[in-house]
Amino acid sequence: MGIEIDVVVGYPINNEVERVLGLAEAVGEPVTVTFLWEGREEAERAVLVPSATLALWEHWAPTAYPTGGAGEENRAAAEEPELAHPAEFGAFTLFRRRAGRRTAVAREGVVVAELLDPGEAHWLQEKARHVRQSFMDPKQKAAFEEFLARQASPDDQSHAGSSVADS
Repeated sequence: MGIEIDVVVGYPINNEVERVLGLAEAVGEPVTVTFLWEGREEAERAVLVPSATLALWEHWAPTAYPTGGAGEENRAAAEEPELAHPAEFGAFTLFRRRAGRRTAVAREGVVVAELLDPGEAHWLQEKARHVRQSFMDPKQKAAFEEFLARQASPDDQSHAGSSVADS
């Protein structure tokens, strides 16, 4: 999915986070990021999705991302939700939601992207793509049906091809 970037993040301030957020905003497409937060044992993988892209995915995705699989329920029950204190990295402020696994990324008071769990980002992108590809507005559908009506049947095409090859 998009670009992959590995970042080592130190607490409390590290300009690497600001640079990565700025890069993702400039690229305008999803960026997979691995955060190695100081003091934590496990790396945190997330997909930084620009707000416009996320809005498009959520528009076309028919339902919300299903919460928790078999392994996720046990993990979620064992962990208390992290407090939602904003974390500032230069021009960017991260707002981690207590419910769900998303983090909003704001610059100058405007949300420019969201950090999503990689599974959720992939699910949203695929659902949106599938629904969008199957959707045709009424004018497009009528034009497509007209186009199909003008096409020769598959039997007619195979006979036409063999007569050309025979000559």
